[in-house]
Amino acid sequence: MLYHFLTPLADSFGGFNVFRYITFRTGGALMTSLILFFIFGRPMIDWLRGKQGKGQPIRDDGPARHIIEKAGTPTMGGVMILGSITVSCILWGRFDQGFLWIVLLTMLGFGAIGFWDDFLKVSKKNTKGAPGKIRLLLGLLIALTAAIWATYLTPEPLQQKLALPFFKETLIDFGILFFPFAMFVIVGAANSVNLTDGLDGLAIVPVMIAALSFALIAYFVGNAKFSEYLQIHYVPGTGEIAVFVGALVGAGLGFLWFNAPPAMVFMGDTGSLALGGALGAIGVATKHELVLAIIGGLFVVETLSVIVQVASFKMTGKRVFRMAPIHHHFEQKGWQESTIVIRFWIISVILALIGLATLKLR
Repeated sequence: MLYHFLTPLADSFGGFNVFRYITFRTGGALMTSLILFFIFGRPMIDWLRGKQGKGQPIRDDGPARHIIEKAGTPTMGGVMILGSITVSCILWGRFDQGFLWIVLLTMLGFGAIGFWDDFLKVSKKNTKGAPGKIRLLLGLLIALTAAIWATYLTPEPLQQKLALPFFKETLIDFGILFFPFAMFVIVGAANSVNLTDGLDGLAIVPVMIAALSFALIAYFVGNAKFSEYLQIHYVPGTGEIAVFVGALVGAGLGFLWFNAPPAMVFMGDTGSLALGGALGAIGVATKHELVLAIIGGLFVVETLSVIVQVASFKMTGKRVFRMAPIHHHFEQKGWQESTIVIRFWIISVILALIGLATLKLR
C-alpha cells in the first residue's frame, strides 16, 4: 500500500524513492511485524489463556514431563503470527506482484485449516482435532490453487518444469505431473513443520532460517542481473517474496520472545501449518523445490522419523526410535529440551548454508 501511495510522489519529494527498493520495504515489513507483536502479543496471550482455560491438550502418549511442565499453556498463537505478517504485507507489499499474494494466501489458507483443528482440540479438550482426511483434502486444494497460479505467472520456458540444483540449464519437464509434484511440496512442507513443532522454540527458528535463505533466493531469482550472474533461472516478480519473508521473520522474532522456554504460548497448528505451507509455496514460486528439501532438511528428517517409526511398527511390531518425531526420541534418551532445540537450530543453519551454496556451485 505504501509503495503505491508514496512512490508516485517521489518526483516531488526524493525521499519517497526508497519505497521502490525491495530491500527497504523488506526491512519495513520486518520491523512492522515485530512492533505489532510486542504491542499486541501479551494482551493476546492473556485473552487466549482466559478463553482456553486449560490451554492446549497434552498428548498422553508423549513425554511424561510435558503433562506437568506444559499443561495450561495457551495455543493458537499462530493467529498473532499470521495477523502481523498479513498487516505488514498489506502495508509494504506491491499489489501488482502476484507471487507475493500467492505465498500470503497460501499461508492464510493453511492457517485456517490449523485454526479449525486447534479450535476443535481446545473446545473438546482432547488431542484429536479435525479429521485428518479432511485436513489433507483442504490442504491439497489450496496447494493446487497455488501451483496453478504460480505456473501462470512463471515464464513459459520454465512452466511445469523442475530445475535441478548444481546444474545450470538442466530442466526436467514434468508436464501436467508438475501440479501433483507442487502439491506434494506445499502440503509436505506444511505437515513437516507441523510435526517439528513439539518443543519450545523448536519450529519457529528453523522456519525463520529457511525463510531468510529463501528471501535471498527469491531476490536473486527475481532480479535479471543477479540471476544471470549466478546462472539461475530468472522468474520476474519473485523478488517481492522477500517482503513477505521480512514480515515472517519479524513476526517470528516477536513470537519467539513469548515462546522461548518456558513458553507462554504455543503457535499451534494455526501457525505451524501456515508457515510450512508458505515455505512450500515459496519453493514452488522460485523454482527451487529441491533446494527447499535441503534448506528445510530438519523438517524432512522429522517427517521421515515418523514414517519410519510407523512403517517399522506395522511391519515388524518394533519401533526404531523411542518416540517419534525424532526430537522426542532424544528427550526419551535424557537430553534436556534446551539442548535438543539449540542443536536442531545449529543443524538448520548448516543446512541453510549448504542450500545457499547451490546458487553458486553450478
